[in-house]
Amino acid sequence: MPVTVAMYDKSLAHIGERLDALGLDINVVTFGKDGQFHIDGKTMPPGEVDVDYFWLSNHVNPDGAGKTAFNVVLDCKSVDVLQTYNAGLDDPIYRQISDKGVRICNSSAQAVAISEYTFAHVMSLIHPIELGKQLRAEKKWQIIPFREISTTNWLIIGYGPIGQELSKRLKVFGATVDVVRRSPQSSEYIDRIGTPADLPKFLSDADVIVVACALNAETRDMVDDAFLAQVKKGAILVNVGRGPLVVDSALFAALDDGRLDAAVIDVFRQEPLPTDDPMWTHPTIRFTPHCSFAGSGGRARWDALFLDNIQRYVKGEALAMEFDPKNFP
Repeated sequence: MPVTVAMYDKSLAHIGERLDALGLDINVVTFGKDGQFHIDGKTMPPGEVDVDYFWLSNHVNPDGAGKTAFNVVLDCKSVDVLQTYNAGLDDPIYRQISDKGVRICNSSAQAVAISEYTFAHVMSLIHPIELGKQLRAEKKWQIIPFREISTTNWLIIGYGPIGQELSKRLKVFGATVDVVRRSPQSSEYIDRIGTPADLPKFLSDADVIVVACALNAETRDMVDDAFLAQVKKGAILVNVGRGPLVVDSALFAALDDGRLDAAVIDVFRQEPLPTDDPMWTHPTIRFTPHCSFAGSGGRARWDALFLDNIQRYVKGEALAMEFDPKNFP
């Protein structure tokens, strides 16, 4: 019996030819912006449709159909597996979907882009690019010393796809890489590994602290006054995880008293960031509007993950990026 695969109509227009080329025994059904399935020329409500594998690609977002798409998943008669474009599953709707017995696969497609984003911003902060521009404008011929990445110690908190891709790049440049994660499992790209209980002994050594862990009950408000009191003076903090991982007031205090030299922030407690938020004008905070994922290769990696996973599903093999429900916030 064919596997029923559901997706947004524009997702099929994008991936259909490559999906057909796999020669899988599948039946593809699509839904539109109206939230209804359109099958064999008929319009059907989600409650009448059983789905084996639901591909929720981010094609829904440009159309403003994101909320509709999640409601379609919830309202389907049944769904066995949902593959989503999100890396983090802290939105409560994912728990609602999981509570219906749906297996969820999240995304690793953003990891390369976010790791490069992190690397680029930190390098631009430790390399005196602005001073060079200033001296040129003043027509001053002056040697400009700079710090090498190879002399820096990085602490990555969370070692999912983002942390893994970042550590690969750092080791090429000769940096020292410490990692704090729930499991003490190490890799060739890690110099020291520890669990959250080991944070104090790592924080005091870190020149750059990258927060890339999931948001859950244990990590919410993790970067607070006590955390920042232990950091090495002059360190740089990067948050590419979720906004509520960092207590904003504690961050401002650490920057204002010089414990932190700078912060790079891509995620916020409220998005879009309110125009009266002090982050807009803080002199040592560099922030971007939750777009560290927006690299040029993301779409191809989203597609590749889906095409790989649907083959695994049809063959009855283990799926890539399947999420453990016990890790919900």
